[in-house]
Amino acid sequence: MKLPDLADFDEACVLDYHGHADAIEAAARQAKIRYFEVDLSHAEDRATLFAALASGLKLPDYFGRNFDALADVLEDRECIGGAGCAIRLAHASHYRKTHPTEWRTLEDVLSEACAFWRDRHLPFWVLVG
Repeated sequence: MKLPDLADFDEACVLDYHGHADAIEAAARQAKIRYFEVDLSHAEDRATLFAALASGLKLPDYFGRNFDALADVLEDRECIGGAGCAIRLAHASHYRKTHPTEWRTLEDVLSEACAFWRDRHLPFWVLVG
């Protein structure tokens, strides 16, 4: 699958993408948006999922480590960057398979953030690998 134009806020969404992280980072740099990499290889439960998200997204210390708090910070321009962002969720398949209900909730939160920023004409991409 070809990497989408990360500057295009109209098409920004959550999508499966198994390309190389360097390509995503370069495309984000070219689009002049922030790039975040969240490594989910050690996410075994809700606590380790939120720890990985907090670390990879460089979330503030006050982040509540739950889905409501995640939704709040993803709608904060200071957290995502003034021009938008691209988030790569690396090694997501294990968590996706072992925690399908929580994964759907996570995807819903991320999709809502995509729509929130789309309405504000900023790209917010989530590439799941």
